[in-house]
Amino acid sequence: MQTRAPAEPDVREFEATVERVERGSTNGTDVVLDHTYFYAESGGQPADRGTLAGVPVTDVQHTADAVVHTLTEAPDLAAGDDVVGVIDDDFRTYCMRAHTASHLLYGAGRHLLDDLGYGGFGIGSEKVRVDFATTTEIDDTVLVELERLTNRAVWDSRSVSWEEVPVEEARARDDVAFNTKTEEGVMDDADTVRLVDIEGWDVAACGGTHVSNTRSVGPVEVLDRSNPGEGLTRVEFAVGPPAIDRRATVREAALDAAHDLGTGLDTLDDAVADLRAERDDLEAAAQSYKSEVLGARLTALPTTEREGAVWRVGTVSGFGPNEVGEAAQDRVGDGTDVIAVVGEGPAPYVVVATAGEECVDAGDLVADLTDEFGGGGGGGPTFAQGGGLDADPEAVVASLRD
Repeated sequence: MQTRAPAEPDVREFEATVERVERGSTNGTDVVLDHTYFYAESGGQPADRGTLAGVPVTDVQHTADAVVHTLTEAPDLAAGDDVVGVIDDDFRTYCMRAHTASHLLYGAGRHLLDDLGYGGFGIGSEKVRVDFATTTEIDDTVLVELERLTNRAVWDSRSVSWEEVPVEEARARDDVAFNTKTEEGVMDDADTVRLVDIEGWDVAACGGTHVSNTRSVGPVEVLDRSNPGEGLTRVEFAVGPPAIDRRATVREAALDAAHDLGTGLDTLDDAVADLRAERDDLEAAAQSYKSEVLGARLTALPTTEREGAVWRVGTVSGFGPNEVGEAAQDRVGDGTDVIAVVGEGPAPYVVVATAGEECVDAGDLVADLTDEFGGGGGGGPTFAQGGGLDADPEAVVASLRD
């Protein structure tokens, strides 16, 4: 026995006869009816909510030969009793809109994406996901266009219909989208498959509940994208009230940003681009100034002469080892044969740059220092660095000067 919900999704209250009542596998009671309009969880759409005989229904599932309604408590029912089922109108309506919106989004994908395949879908309480199997990169521009086309299809008030067709006929059609994870297992044992057709937009094998016209979907707001698996791009969206709330939040943020930048929404992107360019210029100027300061500090390091070579040895603070390493390599030579710098801070490091291996082997020197003071590092004859020294920086400097 199959649920009648997909065929008659607008039914919210019905009478049926109880076939059996039994203790459920969880903390509830399972009831099987001679027929039902409750949607049983499948294909990414959750089970309907509602009541049977006034008792809340917590779950609805398909078994091999029945649709099982799980209730929160044991009702005063027995086989042969007549019962009234009431389906939660708000939740059913939301699922109908959300499921139809997923088909609209996939139809939009048909216009934009190459090698398109259907990777799955799921309805959550606040958002819906559609997984696209495509070779097209779904970047921000594509994401915006998917949303635009989806909402245009809503606005166009396209009719939505469904019918059972022979399986082989459905498989032979190039325009039918199949979710292989949720459809093929059913189709293997069936003579027919249910096709949902959005007029001039999308056709898909689907057993869910849908609205009869796209205008009933309401606004669709694309939220984000992610990669759930190889070859898949997941697009998440909100529909109905969550979409309205999301749109209001985004618009408020855009208006606040425009106000802060002294511009309007139409020119917000230009204002942000100008601000980013200004930030980049400031960062470049700050980096240039920082490099000058570091260079001056290295040049001002005390000198010592060892075996005919001039060494500059000392400490610096406020700079990382890579920054110091680059600056030391740039400034070694021109009267300075070796620059050896110890970084101050909770985890001291050492950097050694030389004008040539005939002065000293930088790698060997750093190895000797890490043997003496701990830590680790490495490098070649003309440049090496080590980190994690377990010593006061001045002690390391004193060792370098000896």
